[in-house]
Parts: sequence; structure tokens; C-alpha cells
Amino acid sequence: MAMTFVVAQGGGPTAVINQTLAGIAIEARRRYPGSKVLGARFGVRGIVKGDFVDLSELPEDLVMAIAATPSAALGSTRDKPDAAYCERILAGLDAVGADAFINIGGNDTSGTQQILKDAAGDARMTFVHAPKTIDNDLMENDHTPGFLSAAEFVAGAFLSVDLDFRSLPGIYCGIVMGRHAGFLTASSAAWRLDEESGPHLVYVPERAFERARFVEDVRSTMAAHGRCIVAISEGIASPTGRSLVEELVPAEMQERDAHGNLRLSGTDLGQAIERILAEDLPGQRARVDTFGYLPRGNIATVNENDAREAFEAGTFAVGAVEQGGGSVALQWADGKTVTRLVPLSSVAAKTRTMPADFLHPSENRLDQAAYDYFARLLPPRFEPVRPFV
Repeated sequence: MAMTFVVAQGGGPTAVINQTLAGIAIEARRRYPGSKVLGARFGVRGIVKGDFVDLSELPEDLVMAIAATPSAALGSTRDKPDAAYCERILAGLDAVGADAFINIGGNDTSGTQQILKDAAGDARMTFVHAPKTIDNDLMENDHTPGFLSAAEFVAGAFLSVDLDFRSLPGIYCGIVMGRHAGFLTASSAAWRLDEESGPHLVYVPERAFERARFVEDVRSTMAAHGRCIVAISEGIASPTGRSLVEELVPAEMQERDAHGNLRLSGTDLGQAIERILAEDLPGQRARVDTFGYLPRGNIATVNENDAREAFEAGTFAVGAVEQGGGSVALQWADGKTVTRLVPLSSVAAKTRTMPADFLHPSENRLDQAAYDYFARLLPPRFEPVRPFV
């Protein structure tokens, strides 16, 4: 039976989001010969404007080449539809005779699908959410497409920095993306060489950041190791519960997207950490880098398992249409990753944070459960020799 599928991409790009797009395009043609697969340019905006790419017309080798290319090939958006916008999106879907709308994205994108499903009613069409986020913060998921590739970048960067600062000791702080969940920042420790290796300190949104404690942590680490490597989430919050960016940047200069998310990248957080180190630990050689978008879609660190799982999530999303839609989830069972369908309501606009046992109960570093998790997902790719210093 020929069908019309509409597919869109939402939120931040990743190294493997196009694998999911390709999985949808190829599986829809295989499972439903003669079907149309329309890719909306710039997410739901393209649906409203009638701006589509006919993916069903593309040769399969081109689709697979797109799959292997980072970033969102269709363009993305962070629009959050209100009631009026919903009706325009639904009208756009009706205009092309859509039987199913598959939206690839994270928390906010899953929320958009729930909003559209509720507005459309049960009989109008089927809505599927396909997972994507480097933050690894989708409920019902063990890990998410995009995370492994970004985490590999971060793990490799911190391993390299630790080797660097062994030869010229000092303090290094790397600020990593992560709004409410610290998984990506925690991946900085995935490839550390041993107990003495960096990152020595890890600060994530799940635990309040206190200046005095931070300074003491760094001072103690310097005394113990002669160097201090620190991983910091850009979403770290003060004991008041407000993000440090909110406390550091004047309200009139703060920027938010349509979902109310505060813009964290490109803010003064890095400068604030530099000031803390200069004022409270004067005379120390120190460097603060903000990773920003660099890990998000790095072509040099596309993880093979990540790419395969992202493609499989796309093929599974097509099959989910026959089951009435929902959210595609990557779960861990019987020693392997399995793909399952969960209700949209279990994922939509919710945030999964790191389990409490991932963090040491009294110190700002990871505990064994986190190391076990990363050893399973990101086994070391390199075997550097420990330096003489």
C-alpha cells in the first residue's frame, strides 16, 4: 500500500541525525512500494510553507551518502507550536496527504509531536518521534543517537589535554554542552588512563556548583597531582537552582528560544571561570576552553555504533506507524541495545538526568557506575603510553 510520509528534523544537528533520515527514506520505500517520503526543510516551518524535498525520488546511493554526512540535511528548527501554529502545521500535512509525520529530534521535538497528536485527534494521521540528542537526556532511553559520536570527541579531547598538561603542568577547564543533564560532560572521563589521570574534577547540572568548593577542589588536586583537569557542563547551576549563566548575564542580555531554553553557548561562563581561577588561585598556569558546538557533529569522530543505531532508529520509526505511532527508544536488554516503541507521553518534553550513583557521593567526580556505563558504550580506541612525568 502506497503511503505519504513526511519527515522533519528538529533541534541541534548531530553527527548521525542524517542516518535516521536515510533509514526512514529507505525503509518507507522498501516496506511500502510506491510511497512518497517528503522531507520538510527547516522542520515544521517547511510543512507550513509547503517546502519539501522529495526523498523518494533520490537514488539510494545518494541517500546513503547523505546518511554519512553530519548536520541536519533538511535544516532544523526550535519552533514550539501553539494552537494556531498547530493548525497551520496540520493543514500543511493534510495538503500533501500525509499518512504519517516522523519528527527526528530530542525533548522539545518529542513535545512537538505530542502537541500535534493531541491537536489532530486519533484518526487524522500517525505521529512518530525518532530520537536524537547529544545530551543523552531522553526518558526511556539507555542512550540516544548522536550521543556516542559527541562523547567520543569529548573523551578524546580530555585524554589529549591530560597528556598535554602532564608535560607542562597547570589547570585546565573544558566547558562542555549539557543544559540539564551531565552525560556528555561525564564522558570526558571515559578514556582516562588511570586513577591519577584527568579529568580529576567533573561538575554537572545534577549537582550545585559552589565557588568556594570549586577552588578548594582545584587546590587539593594541584597539591596531589601537580596539575588539574576539570570538565564543566555549561548548564551548571548555583545552590539557588538558577544556572550560572542566568546569574552572570544581565536579564536584558539573556536569549531564549521558543521553548524557553536559555542560550548557554557563547556566554560569559568561560570568562567567569577564568576570573575565579585568577582571583582565588593567583599565579597558576590556567586555561579555560569552551567546546561549544565542536563535539556536536564532528565528522572525524563519527562512532560506528552510533551511526548504525541511528539508521536502525529510522527504519524502526517507519514500522512504528503501523503500531499507531509513539516515540522510538534505544534500550539496553540482555547485553545489547534494542529498539522499542514507547508512548509519546513518556518522553515528550521530559528530561532524563544522570543517575545519582554516577556521581561520587561526597566529591565532584564520577563514581564506578558511570565508568561502567561508559566502558560499555565507549570502549577505548587508543592505547597511549603513560608518560614519564
